[in-house]
Amino acid sequence: MHYVYLLKSAVDHRLYVGCTDDLKNRFFRHNSGKVKSTKSYRPWILVYYEAYKEKPDATKREVQLKMHAVKNNLMKQIKESLK
Repeated sequence: MHYVYLLKSAVDHRLYVGCTDDLKNRFFRHNSGKVKSTKSYRPWILVYYEAYKEKPDATKREVQLKMHAVKNNLMKQIKESLK
């Protein structure tokens, strides 16, 4: 399985969209400071993820979610989880 996920920083509430084939390990790496782009904003909270059978599908969705309009639409759908 391949996962597209949305993290929220507990420090400044910034959002991060990523893609991985091992969600549990990737989440651990984000919170351990082993991911350069996210280590300054730890700890992270996993607020949303989607699972895909094929990597190209997950990668395509990750790119979509990184576009502001699509990300904003998702944030409206999961607004209670983002509080």
